[in-house]
Parts: sequence; C-alpha cells; structure tokens
Amino acid sequence: MRLILRIAVVLSALILPASAQTLARQIEAQRQADINQRIAARIDALAGDPAAPVIGNPKAPVTIIEFFDYTCPYCKAAEPRLEALVNRDRGVKLVLKEFPILAPVSLAAARAALAAKKQGKYAAFHKAMMRYQGLPAQVDILDMARASGVDVARMTRDMTGADVSDQIISVFNQARGIRVFQTPAFIVAGPKGARILNSESAGIDFAKEVAAARR
Repeated sequence: MRLILRIAVVLSALILPASAQTLARQIEAQRQADINQRIAARIDALAGDPAAPVIGNPKAPVTIIEFFDYTCPYCKAAEPRLEALVNRDRGVKLVLKEFPILAPVSLAAARAALAAKKQGKYAAFHKAMMRYQGLPAQVDILDMARASGVDVARMTRDMTGADVSDQIISVFNQARGIRVFQTPAFIVAGPKGARILNSESAGIDFAKEVAAARR
C-alpha cells in the first residue's frame, strides 16, 4: 500500500506541472486571441491615424505599428532592422506610436519628436534619438534636434501645444484598448488582417512577418 502511495505521489509531481503548463499555454493563447480581436476592431484608427508619424511609403499595403519609448533599449535594438526593412521594401510602412512610459524624460522626448514632425523633421530626429545610447538629458534632446535640422526655438514652443498633448493621450488610449502595457509592442497589418507579434523584439524576423501579412 505504501508503495502504491509513493508511486501516486511521484506521478502527481510529474503530472501537475504538465497540467499547469498546459493551462498557462491555454490562458496565453486566449489572451492573444482577445488582443488580436481588439486590434481587428481598431485597426483603422491604429494604422490610419493622421496624426501618427509614418516612415516609409505612406501608401504601402503592409503596415508595422510600433509602440515605443525613446529610453527603451529593446526599442533601440530593433530599430536598425526596422529601418533596413522599410528602406528596401516600398511595400511596407512604419507607423510610430509615441508611448512615453519608462522615464520622466521619455515624455519630453516624445513631445520634442511630435514637435519636430510639424517641421517635417520627424524622421531625422527619430533616427538620432533611437541611436542615442543611454538615458538622454533635456540638453541631449535639444542637441539632437538641432543636429537634425530642427528649429529648436519653434520646437520648444510647439512641445507644449494642445495637439501634441492630445496625440500622446490618444496613443495611451489606443494602447490601453488593445492591452499594450510595455515597449516595444509591434503589430503587423496586411490585406488579410492584423495581429500583435508575440515574441521578444530580438527574436522577431520582420521580413518574415511582412511576407506572412502579404499572403
């Protein structure tokens, strides 16, 4: 009898973790399905927001949407691959969602970027900020803006404008609506629908995801 009990205990130890793993996978699959449904219901607003900065061909049939923060190292690590993809593939556009959640300076950087957009300098400033290593200070943001051809005096005034604040609030509401609470978060949208990329940014093959979105 004791032997049978010991066998039962051993079997339970083996079976329960597997059951827990299965349950965890089911919960995660359900969560992803819910997020993708939310994205599908909001894709026009996510991809077609006229106030959102766009890099690449604005009429491209495939869209990559990125929620990012200028102080996020994972966002910066993914940037060269995104930039290379958009540069070589005219069928892809990158829609950028300023989502300043990680540090106090994140908000200043996002405001500066949206103010630079008013001068047609967003892409240059964005590239400079994404290549900056470490946590930028206010003076670093101004220096990068100046080096990107931005009129810094005008940018400083525009940073506090209601339209800039409204755009940042809009992005926060969009993120909440699709249950995005971290950076980076990537969505790929194509003719067949849209979905969030469920993997670490370093492991994402953007070219492969775009090819899948085209099918």
